[in-house]
Amino acid sequence: MKIAVIGAGAIGGYVGVKLALAGEDVTFIVRGANLEAIRKNGAKLIMHDGSEHVASNVKATNNYDEAGHQDIIVLAMKAHQLEAIADDLPKLIGPETVIVTMQNGIPFWYFHKHGGKLAGTRVESVDPTGKITAKIPADRVLGCVVYPASELIAPGVIKHIEGDRFPIGELDGSISERATRVSECFTNAGFKSPVLENIRSEMWLKLWGNLTFNPISALSHSTLQDICQFPLSRELAAAMMTEAQTVANKLGIEFRVTLDKRIAGAEKVGKHKTSMLQDVEAGRDPEIDALVGSVVELGRLTETPTPHIDTVYALVKLLAKTMEEESGQVKLQKVA
Repeated sequence: MKIAVIGAGAIGGYVGVKLALAGEDVTFIVRGANLEAIRKNGAKLIMHDGSEHVASNVKATNNYDEAGHQDIIVLAMKAHQLEAIADDLPKLIGPETVIVTMQNGIPFWYFHKHGGKLAGTRVESVDPTGKITAKIPADRVLGCVVYPASELIAPGVIKHIEGDRFPIGELDGSISERATRVSECFTNAGFKSPVLENIRSEMWLKLWGNLTFNPISALSHSTLQDICQFPLSRELAAAMMTEAQTVANKLGIEFRVTLDKRIAGAEKVGKHKTSMLQDVEAGRDPEIDALVGSVVELGRLTETPTPHIDTVYALVKLLAKTMEEESGQVKLQKVA
């Protein structure tokens, strides 16, 4: 199949290389150093076991017209980067094109085919102008939850850390032919990609941890293990997760694991820096609104108090604002 992967970062690079190695016709739509590196050397994947794989057969371009219509479009950038590509994305869409969204947090399409009084509501924290909803047709979307961890260690070079699960699902809960087709394509590439009847529930399960551990780690410069083993930060995480669970329950979501088990799972990952902490250290714009601001917004929509989430959201937004104004990064340095 013809597959366009927009973004060749940690996740997009991992997915694109594996699909290309499985024989799919992959085009990375990228810019800058990544574009030049992939054009020159292909895309390289270093697996967690140390094995190295190069997809030399991939194409790389920053021209959507050149890429043309695709069978599958994988949106592998962060949620706050979607608006920047919204005008060009329709150039990739043909009669049967499927769009697989790999953003963390609450997606722009969350209330599409949701049912109930909030059906059709735009999530303003992730689509403030409405441009994403207007330009990316939700009827083409398959939701996807990203569980693997990986890093972009150099232009065109991705290091896989752990995980291979990419569950997908239709927004209306159906088990469609196109969802089955995408699942088979991903499975053939070595991923675990079951078709779920409730993709929103799976998204909340991952978000449950992301909305807490990401901002706490960015503010404290601590790893998952540190946060979970320090009593005060563990208590804060639990309070935020309790508030989020109440919001989710009001939206018809039930969690299949307990809060304590979810925290224990994060602790088991060990001394891993969250993506938000990595962004803060590198001076990149951290992914805040899709992970935290969206839950604040859904709290308002469901008339649910979220005081702990609100406080952490305010602090991490201020941190991002200061970084932007100072064109800086924030990273702990060892004292000599």
